[in-house]
Amino acid sequence: MTDATPRQLRLKKREERRLKTGHLWVYSNEVDVKTTPLTELVPGEQLQIADYRGNVLGCAYVNPNSLICARLFSHQDDVTLDAELIRRRLERALKFRHELFAAPHYRLVYGESDGLPGLVVDRFDTILVVQITTVGMDVLRDTILDVLDTLLKPAVIYLRNDSSAREQEGLERYTEVIKGELPDQIELIENKVRFQVPLAESQKTGWYFDHRLNRLRCQAYAPGKRVLDVFSYVGAWGVQALQAGASEVICVDSSEEYLQVAQANARAIREQGLTTLAGDAFEVLRQLHEQGERFDIVVLDPPAFIKRRKDMKEGELAYRRINRLAMRLLNEDGLLISASCSYHLGRRKLLDNIRRAAHKLEQEVQVLEQGHQGPDHPVHAAMPETDYLKAYFCRLLAM
Repeated sequence: MTDATPRQLRLKKREERRLKTGHLWVYSNEVDVKTTPLTELVPGEQLQIADYRGNVLGCAYVNPNSLICARLFSHQDDVTLDAELIRRRLERALKFRHELFAAPHYRLVYGESDGLPGLVVDRFDTILVVQITTVGMDVLRDTILDVLDTLLKPAVIYLRNDSSAREQEGLERYTEVIKGELPDQIELIENKVRFQVPLAESQKTGWYFDHRLNRLRCQAYAPGKRVLDVFSYVGAWGVQALQAGASEVICVDSSEEYLQVAQANARAIREQGLTTLAGDAFEVLRQLHEQGERFDIVVLDPPAFIKRRKDMKEGELAYRRINRLAMRLLNEDGLLISASCSYHLGRRKLLDNIRRAAHKLEQEVQVLEQGHQGPDHPVHAAMPETDYLKAYFCRLLAM
């Protein structure tokens, strides 16, 4: 830290145990507010985190108004999160991605896992999409953008600060083009397949790079198959299945606009073969069953049905219901690819809900493969919160 005697945020007795395992978050109820009152802290301030005896555990930035009131960026006792440290960690993240991916299309920064809590950067070649979700990173906004500009020299920097996580930090939600001119659509390459994405009107930061390897595995099963891609967005799964030789693909999404983009992406591969259905996924699957439709592969890649722990009961019911509806559409020996991005629904819990859905149909589940988030979304070994994505490749067997 820069001061000779840096300020400290001191924890209650025994509350240091999780941090000593490598975790990076401090919750407000873990703080000894008699020794270090939260009311005296400035949002975004950097200081030391110490145990109840005063032993330093690392350096963090703080937000006294948030449940997660501090986020460590170093386990050393004299480190400042400044332009130099940001540059070094960005260079480290860039080197790793450059070695992994042939094309410059990936998540460049994944928050805590890349040593930059509260920061996400997606790269689409010369276009960067930046998302800042915490006060500690927000006060460094201009520094972060300057370092990214110097390091990568992008044509466009698009600040996508419209995440709901900002509200929890007391920050406003907005989007802003910082550099260049954002085109109506951008191109990205994933698994050697080209896509157009309407970035300004897109979901999240524009693309779900986390499923890259799972979509690649889906390609291995797709040749000659009839595929249903549910919650398809702009056709990420379906278009790649078409590229791999699927005989027919149907994409389902609630957005007519996204489905039009999916069709355009598919036509770049093959003039015929992909059709779309707009509507509520649950209702569309029910209608397809009533019409007697059957598929060799059904992909379920829904949004998070469980965003908070209190949503568990209702969310699990939704996962069971959507899986059961999908299972009714499978041909014999068909493949169900069922995914979840709900952190609160663990890997085993997802499988249990798939199993329960199959049991309702008097079927048993045979797991062929398990999917995970890709290496540009690395898991921080001490932070289960960074491990959220799971996918099961399943067959159903008659009981």
